[in-house]
Amino acid sequence: MPEPIVELRSDTQTRPTAGMRQAIAQAEVGDDTCGEDPTVNRLEARMAEILGKEAAVFACTATQANQMAVWTHCRRGEELLIDETGHIGNYEAGAPAALSGVSTRMVRGDHGRLDVEVLAAALRSPALYHSPTRLVCVENSTNLGGGRTYPLQQLQRVRTWAGEQGLAVHLDGARLFNACIARGYQARDAAACADTVTICFSKGLGCPMGAVLAGTAENMQRARRARTIFGGSLRQAGIPAAACLYALEHHIDRLADDHQNARRFAEGIASLPQIRIDLNAVETNLVFFEVASEWGTAAELAAGLQQQGVLLYDVGPQRLRACTHLDVDRNGIDRGVAAIRELVSTR
Repeated sequence: MPEPIVELRSDTQTRPTAGMRQAIAQAEVGDDTCGEDPTVNRLEARMAEILGKEAAVFACTATQANQMAVWTHCRRGEELLIDETGHIGNYEAGAPAALSGVSTRMVRGDHGRLDVEVLAAALRSPALYHSPTRLVCVENSTNLGGGRTYPLQQLQRVRTWAGEQGLAVHLDGARLFNACIARGYQARDAAACADTVTICFSKGLGCPMGAVLAGTAENMQRARRARTIFGGSLRQAGIPAAACLYALEHHIDRLADDHQNARRFAEGIASLPQIRIDLNAVETNLVFFEVASEWGTAAELAAGLQQQGVLLYDVGPQRLRACTHLDVDRNGIDRGVAAIRELVSTR
């Protein structure tokens, strides 16, 4: 029997555990659009408590939750500021413009992380021919930025500066719990640095779908309207919400295992002369590395690995990304490392 696939493309590839499937099967449900799904209501209340916010709204995806936040904070013709690697600006299909009429202006931070100096330089003076800046979007942990995390003090600086400028802050915390595990702070501490916060459940937390947006009660009422406008009005949503509640109890602390596996993977390939990797940049469950152009391209390496049952993404001409999660154990990590070592030694 062939060995199972080593799935390192994304933590979105996770499948529900047996315990999560049982929770889904036993979910108490109602009509969420009418506010009558008890499981969704419990999830929203629990997330508001965890994040230290007044209210929360369940969403289908983190992309939907992010766009609910953009619609909540901005009006048509305004703009948001975001790092050039940010998910909202790169992987959400131009939704700020398409759904809310909001321009996305990208600025260059540090591995996906913004700080006051960069933001202050980007802030435009009031003028009729400028799009008024209304929102700052930060991502923690970063994705294309390299899986890096914000120091809490940096988030606090951004929050203070934005408030002084009359700007709202949205935290795309799709992998916020990864950042919390890596940095040792609490989710509510990071959430206190933003007006709204997105949490994704279908990545490291291992759920089949689901996200939450949290903020003030007033903002969440507006966000709930945005969810309806975007086609996300839900009915018996307690089924996926039950998986999210299960993940909150069982899948947060174990994110540390994913971080350890990412470190093991990175250290396993770091000595290869054909591979370039910064071990100091491996903070969470994302590992970015480059293959030397003398060997070939990232796409060629990814294709060769696929033939050996190891899946990861090429994200640039020479750059690749591996992502660890609850469906990849240490044996899978070692198989991935061995496959890379074998492939790069063939040229």
